[in-house]
Amino acid sequence: MAARTTRRTSKASAPPIGIERVQTGVRLEKRLLKVLKGLAEYLDLSLGDLLEGIALHALENKPPFSATTLKRIQDLKKVYGLDLGAGDSHRLADRQP
Repeated sequence: MAARTTRRTSKASAPPIGIERVQTGVRLEKRLLKVLKGLAEYLDLSLGDLLEGIALHALENKPPFSATTLKRIQDLKKVYGLDLGAGDSHRLADRQP
């Protein structure tokens, strides 16, 4: 993931920002969650940290991933059978039992 600031500072040299986190119950598509967990493990991040980074980048219309990470995401999508894309996001509905 890219650095969080617009200044050219490395993560190691930038001072931490104190925040308050809250526990939340979020429902996600099962295969998407597996890909995200696998990606978090690959990047040595918690799932929450990964989601925060993705959201912060998206809110500034900035891509969150390098080409290498995007390749890993494609690999994880194949492993977990995730065939959904951004265009599917408004069409998702829970299966009826």
